[in-house]
Amino acid sequence: MAQRHFPAITRNRLIYAGLGGGVVAIFVVIWLFVFGGAYGIAADEPHTTPVFWVLNHVRDSSIAARAKGIAVPGDLSDPTRISAGAGLYNEMCTACHLAPGMQPTEMSQGLYPKAPEFSRGNDLSSAEKFWVIKHGIKMTAMPAWGITHNDTLIWDMVAFLNKLPSLTPAQYQAAVKSAPADHDEMMKDMQPDGDGHTGHSH
Repeated sequence: MAQRHFPAITRNRLIYAGLGGGVVAIFVVIWLFVFGGAYGIAADEPHTTPVFWVLNHVRDSSIAARAKGIAVPGDLSDPTRISAGAGLYNEMCTACHLAPGMQPTEMSQGLYPKAPEFSRGNDLSSAEKFWVIKHGIKMTAMPAWGITHNDTLIWDMVAFLNKLPSLTPAQYQAAVKSAPADHDEMMKDMQPDGDGHTGHSH
């Protein structure tokens, strides 16, 4: 049976028509996604697998790129730092990230994406922890604590986070009780700088 051959001009028209249809379809999908309300953003409705994959990789790559070059203090194992960080963590972080022996809170159960339970360990480096605590993460419940807390206090929290996975509930409570001052006491020596961030008063 003889094969049918389309004139070159007809083939080109079919190709252009296919490309044009594809472009139109892409714009329709984008319109539905952005303006049509087709994608659910409710916190009790998980992302689709492709969206979840993309967001996780964008987040991890962004944090890693921005944490490069951050100089990590050499005294993060200092008990004084860890103790100070324990007090800050207990007041600022447990509602979302919980603590050893702590039951889920109303806040932690309602978050999406779920806040990591740092007592179970995590893959972030010390520099990455510092960056996340200081700058926060968009479209999550993670705030930018660097707006109200200086780098010294943030490194104290990093020091404690590095220690946290090895603590039992009793050791956690002991660490909190050993904190050198409560949160208000730590914050009273801080004042806004020219960028709206905070630092120790001189």
